[in-house]
Amino acid sequence: MTTALSQVEQFKALVGELRAALRAPEQFTASYAAETSAFVRFNHAKVRQAGEVQQASIGLKLIHDGRHADLHITLAGDPGVDRQRVAEGLAQLRETLPLLAPDPYLLLNHNGWQSKNLQDHPLPDTAQAVAEITRAAEGLDLVGFYAAGPISRGFASSSGAFGWHQANSFNFDFSLFHANGQAVKASYAGHQWSSADFAKRFEQARQQLEHLGRPLLTLAPGHYRAYLAPAAMDEIVGLLSWGGFSAQSIASKSSPLQRLFAGDSAFSPLLSLDEQVSGSLSPAFSGEGYPRSDLALIVAGRAGAQLVSSRSAAEYGLTANGADGGESPNALNMAAGDLPEAEVLKQLGTGLYISNLWYLNYSDQPAARLTGLTRFATFWVENGEIQAPVSTMRFDDSAYSLLGSQLEALTRERELILSASTYNQRATASAWLPGALVKRLTLTL
Repeated sequence: MTTALSQVEQFKALVGELRAALRAPEQFTASYAAETSAFVRFNHAKVRQAGEVQQASIGLKLIHDGRHADLHITLAGDPGVDRQRVAEGLAQLRETLPLLAPDPYLLLNHNGWQSKNLQDHPLPDTAQAVAEITRAAEGLDLVGFYAAGPISRGFASSSGAFGWHQANSFNFDFSLFHANGQAVKASYAGHQWSSADFAKRFEQARQQLEHLGRPLLTLAPGHYRAYLAPAAMDEIVGLLSWGGFSAQSIASKSSPLQRLFAGDSAFSPLLSLDEQVSGSLSPAFSGEGYPRSDLALIVAGRAGAQLVSSRSAAEYGLTANGADGGESPNALNMAAGDLPEAEVLKQLGTGLYISNLWYLNYSDQPAARLTGLTRFATFWVENGEIQAPVSTMRFDDSAYSLLGSQLEALTRERELILSASTYNQRATASAWLPGALVKRLTLTL
C-alpha cells in the first residue's frame, strides 16, 4: 500500500518537474487525487465480491496569455513512467493552447498559500468489519456495499501554492429486505469504526424490518404530521444544494433559494446550515487553487454566505471563497436541535415516520417547492407507537414550509452521511444532519 508520505513526495516531485519545464511566462496548476480503497459487496448477508483499488491521477492546467488547456493524467506509481507522462502531457497542452481563445473569466490565485491536513484515524481491519456485519445480519436478507480507506487530494501552482489533504473513512451502505419485498435502507459511516455504534445503528434497522411485516396502509392525500429521519433530510438538503447557494445561480436569478437570498422568504429560526470544511473529508482548498474555509450558509433561518467559484468571482465582481465550478456544498453541517431521538415517536404522536425520500425534484423551483416519493420504511404512527408500514406515496411541499413555518423541532442527535458515489473515485462529500419533526407535510397521491 502506498503511504501518505510517499504520495505527497510523489506529487511534490512531479510539481518540481513541472516548474523546471515551464517556459516563462507560462503558468500551471496541478491537482492530485489518490485513494487506496477496500470494497466489499454483500448479497443475502454473504460476501459476494471483495477487492482493493489503488489509484492516483493528476489534473494539469497550462495557462499562457489568458488561454488555458486542461489534461487528466492517470499515474502509474512508477516515478520514471509518471515523469514521462507529465512531460508528454505538458507538450500536448502547449500544442493545444494556440488553438484556443482567451478566457475572459479566467481568474487565477497568485497567492503562495500552504495547507496541510492529515486525518489519520485508525480504520477498521476489513476482516473485522466484515465479521461484525455478517454476525449482525445472520438470518437476514442483507444487501450492502462497504468501502473504506484513505483518500488523498493535493494542489500546487506555479505561484508557489501547495495543499495536501488526506482523510481516512469508511461507509457501509445497506438494505434489509423482508420476505414480502419491503426493505429498510440504512448506512453507517464515519472516520473511526465503533462496534457499539454499528450495533446500535443495525438494531434500529432490524426493528424497522420487523414492522414491515405488518399489512401495508394506504393513506388518502392530505396534510400529515411527520418526522423526517436524517436520510430523508439528506435528500431535501441535497436537492436544495443544487444551485441553491451558487453565486452564479443567485446572480442569474435561477437559484431555488432565490427568495431566501433576496430576503423575501426565510426558514425557521431553528435552521442553521454551514459548509464546514474543517474536520470534514473535503480538502481545505479547491481544484481551482483557492483556500476553503467554513461558511455559514443559513443562519437561524436567514441567508448567509454564497459559494463563489473563481469564474463567478470574475464575472460578477465577487470574491472567490474556494467553491468548485459547480458551486455546491460538499461538507454540510446542520445545527442540532433539542429533541432527543429516543422521544421522536412520542413527540410525533400520530403521523408519519419517514426514513427515506426518493426521486426528488422541483415542482416549482422558484418557490423551492419539492416533490418526491416516500420509500423504504415509512410508517404510520398513532399515540407514539408504530402501527403499520405505509404504501409508497408522493409528497409535494415547499421547503419554506417543511423547514420553515411547519418545522417544530430538530433532533439532538445527528447522523453523518457520506456520499456512496464511487464514480471514477470515492467521493468526499458529507453531511451531518439531524432528524426533523414537522407539523404538516402534504401528500398528493
